[in-house]
Amino acid sequence: MYTRSLQLRDGRWLVVRPLRNGDLATVAAVFARVGPESRRARFNGPKPCLSDADLASLAKADASHHALVAWVDGDPEPAAFAQLARLDRDVAEVAFVVADAYQQRGIGSSLTRLLLDDARAAGITEVTAIAGGENRAALALLRRAARVLDVRLEGPEQVIRAAVA
Repeated sequence: MYTRSLQLRDGRWLVVRPLRNGDLATVAAVFARVGPESRRARFNGPKPCLSDADLASLAKADASHHALVAWVDGDPEPAAFAQLARLDRDVAEVAFVVADAYQQRGIGSSLTRLLLDDARAAGITEVTAIAGGENRAALALLRRAARVLDVRLEGPEQVIRAAVA
């Protein structure tokens, strides 16, 4: 996995690099830019702050955990974070978050495509995502980047299953 750059719809450049294992500061910086509603959508409920355990889990990068962090050209703080956690040989769970100031600019879609490219390269053929039942953006994001196979409601959450191969 390597650093990549791509141009956004508005002409600005997005620089995406893999997260280094244990990079708590970068994960915390992204989530500091995410407001209460975005946190609710990401964590399927209220999440006023990330615990030390949350940060450690999100900042884990090893053979089963891969994450990408994105910066918008000219902004010194990270703008988005995407994570892939292998569940078994062929399946991984994905999760994404984009800073409020950068939502609806194509960053989530771009980051998702790159993460799914990395998943394919690692032999992953299917991903799952868990989102709040009202989080239509998560489903739309995966529909743009992969072939959605199934969407199930489990209580207040939707479980989205998509093929990436």
